[in-house]
Amino acid sequence: MIGALALLPMACGGQHPTRTVPTQWAPDSATVRRAAGPEYDRGTVWRFFWGQHYRSIWATPVTAPVLHLATAVPGGMVPLQAGGSYQTRSLRLRAAGGQEYVLRSVDKDASAAFTADWQRRLLGGLMKDQTSVAQPYGAYVAAQLAEAAGVYHTNPQLVYLPNDPALGEFRAAYANDLYLLEERPDGNQTAVASFGHSPAVHSTGVMLATVRQRPSAQVDPRAYLRARLLDVWLGDWSRREDQWRWASFTKGAQLTYRPIPRDRDQAFFLFNDGFFTRIISWFVPKYQSFTARIRPGDIDDLTATARALDRTLLGTLDGEDFRQVADSMRLRLTDAAIARAFAAGPPETRASIAAYFEPLLRARREQLPDVAQSYYQLLAQEAWVVGTDQAERFVLSEDSPGRLRVRMLSHRPNQADSLLTERVYDRRETSSVHLYGLAGDDIFEFNTPNKSGVAVHIFEGGGRNQLRSPSQSKAGTAGITWHSRPGGTTIIAKQGIKVKVDADTSATTNARSWLTRYRL
Repeated sequence: MIGALALLPMACGGQHPTRTVPTQWAPDSATVRRAAGPEYDRGTVWRFFWGQHYRSIWATPVTAPVLHLATAVPGGMVPLQAGGSYQTRSLRLRAAGGQEYVLRSVDKDASAAFTADWQRRLLGGLMKDQTSVAQPYGAYVAAQLAEAAGVYHTNPQLVYLPNDPALGEFRAAYANDLYLLEERPDGNQTAVASFGHSPAVHSTGVMLATVRQRPSAQVDPRAYLRARLLDVWLGDWSRREDQWRWASFTKGAQLTYRPIPRDRDQAFFLFNDGFFTRIISWFVPKYQSFTARIRPGDIDDLTATARALDRTLLGTLDGEDFRQVADSMRLRLTDAAIARAFAAGPPETRASIAAYFEPLLRARREQLPDVAQSYYQLLAQEAWVVGTDQAERFVLSEDSPGRLRVRMLSHRPNQADSLLTERVYDRRETSSVHLYGLAGDDIFEFNTPNKSGVAVHIFEGGGRNQLRSPSQSKAGTAGITWHSRPGGTTIIAKQGIKVKVDADTSATTNARSWLTRYRL
């Protein structure tokens, strides 16, 4: 412990110094040989306390082609905009034909998340060192495994960006480093097979706004579930809303979205292999390390960052749907498919990466059905049924003892209502169902008394809403809570429904307010 305390001043002694990484140029200047992060190669004592992580891979020199913007694609590329999350530097590029690409730095710096100078001075060096928890070339493998699993994906290429005058104002900040170059999933992508040849790819914000405003727009829930199970299989716990794009497809009046996961920075995350990092993982449980076993208790933390998306987009699927998708993935992810994935990436690290990861992925693959069951049970505890800004009719009835059927229909004047979603909830799995009407003049209708044992919470949202129930007794409306906005629909007390006036309806009134639930 004394030795560990002695390491703290070194670890926390300010931000990491400017990187000076030896770079060996090929005679023809077409490639370079360079390590992505030689500074992470620390001594035995340091590794004991702060983790082995992927330090040896970061310190291995690899060969990368040199990217010259003027000749990278026909007509060249021009830089448009700097960006990135709190730890990745990115640069958006546009080709002469209008296609857009993005450069994402291989090396990261999580210390940029600190907002105060004293935090960066005290902990910046340690945070920078913990970049080694990420597998620097994991995005290559993840893309190949996504292809095998039937999930859309980007196609990263490792490149070295020299001190290119074509960088213009971005030259000082971006020159002389390793990057992943990949297609930017946005707009017309009919030429990209791994985006489903979609004619229009949108952000999560656009997708969510559209499906909440148009009953004819929906996300393919099985495609999203497949992508989420892939996240868990890869140990990728960082799946916030901005790390998704959505391929759209139109058939008649129906608009369907399918997910494109991106930014696989935290796939194969390895954190708990040091004395201190293991202790930290007890207090920050989302930092799940990639091991051969996926414990049922880990599913909650592995999926937490996309929980709001999960409840919104997977709410129509039942346990059988989860089982079928998991079984399908397990069959697709053959030993041969896993082995092929490790043929990607720098030649210098392929053998060692494959020897380490292939057995772990095979072991995790066999657990996918159990993972899916745990995942379903987690989400089923509190189920969401979310309407749109148009008028809907929510119809609730007892399917059988202990089971509640919920149907959501599009309610249109002078036309027959059309079914949007339907699902049966079992009180052994589901403790509560939350119905969100959002805007529009919605109807909440109970065809039979609620004796299912499943608590029902109705959030009326905006509009002029109605509650219809055949029973005026409290027994007939047991377990039902009506959440009203100030000045909203008045519920007659003798109906026996609990009424709660929510002063803050900022996330339940209409489609625009609903978006505040997400980190967009």
